[in-house]
Amino acid sequence: MNIIWLCIPSLLGFSLVSSDQTESNFRVFPAAGHSIGGVLQVSFLGNGNQHQYAFNASEARKVCQDLGLSIASKAQVEDALSRGLETCRFGWTDEQIAVIPRIHALVNCGQNKTGVVPWRASVTTLFDVFCFNETDALIQLKDAVTDNPLSTSDHTHSANSTLTASSTSSSSTHPPFSTTNPETINNEVEPARFSSHAQSSPAAKVVLITCICGILLATIAVLAYLKLGRHCYLHSEQKMQQQHNCPQTEEWISVKTITETKEKEVQEDQRIDVGNLTISGAE
Repeated sequence: MNIIWLCIPSLLGFSLVSSDQTESNFRVFPAAGHSIGGVLQVSFLGNGNQHQYAFNASEARKVCQDLGLSIASKAQVEDALSRGLETCRFGWTDEQIAVIPRIHALVNCGQNKTGVVPWRASVTTLFDVFCFNETDALIQLKDAVTDNPLSTSDHTHSANSTLTASSTSSSSTHPPFSTTNPETINNEVEPARFSSHAQSSPAAKVVLITCICGILLATIAVLAYLKLGRHCYLHSEQKMQQQHNCPQTEEWISVKTITETKEKEVQEDQRIDVGNLTISGAE
């Protein structure tokens, strides 16, 4: 039991350190606090601080949730594109479609196309992910309304668009690009700095700690239950053994008493016979 309590701090510390080390490898574009229309692209830095695709469709959604954000929809990326967002790397969206927002045509980015260029790849393919920060979107909406009140309705519709979860599976198709390798040259994106959103969400850490403590408490309860059950079983066995021995003891005492009684009767008969013989000899 003491070993379990000693392991609790170690498990909690290991979980928090592992979470921080993983999230420290996340890089966002645009840089911290400069999302465009609330949209930003999260990438993973591998060895040598090189950008590499690291998230499948389900992992991409979890990355945004871990950063306290939600995964952006294709419509939200299109709105960000209209506001100036342009990248040269694929990113997953809420519809499980990988896209590249392009303003200027470039041969090695989106097959020299412009707009939100989609790729309906397999959900297991690794890409970056586009996340959506609703707080940034509302702040930018307020600034836009202040600067240009006539465009209030257009900005309100785009900034307040909500995420719609899409559970339909995307089938794998050939990419509409000149190469089957999803890696593209990221020669347009400025080096991204650490994002304040890349810090682990306090709520996520609380949930993690609560789950670990719950598992440990459940384990302790099971061990205590097993120990108590074993104690009750042994006590019951001892009681049954005692009850089984009592009739045997009483039976042994009864047999002994009968035997002693018979022996006394035999001795008494022998004394009577000896007395009779003595009397007969005297006559």
